[in-house]
Amino acid sequence: MRIRVYYEDTDTGGVVYHSNYLNFCERARSEVFYEKGLTPVLEHGHFVARRITGDFFASAKLGDILEIKSELVKLTAASFILKQFVYRDEVKIFELEIVLAYITFEGKPQKIDVKTKELLLSLFE
Repeated sequence: MRIRVYYEDTDTGGVVYHSNYLNFCERARSEVFYEKGLTPVLEHGHFVARRITGDFFASAKLGDILEIKSELVKLTAASFILKQFVYRDEVKIFELEIVLAYITFEGKPQKIDVKTKELLLSLFE
């Protein structure tokens, strides 16, 4: 997914504020579903962030065009791990690893059903 850096994404120096990289990655994860005519809220539940780690390599600035790429690392019984990469002009500037746990609408952890596993594999192949 491509995204432009707007003024609202930056600090007073025109540099992307650190927490906005998480927002960019979240938008990219959601967009994978929307591109297929789906929504991240599934029939039996949805995914929530359980753990996030990130590494910053360079800064993005006001007006930059960024490319966010997502890669499925591991799919377990009740969660999955994604790596996401933010690039500016083919240069990696940020990398995120996120563990997303599958929960019911009541907030209880649940196993990922076969249909949802197949969906995730097709979305993040």
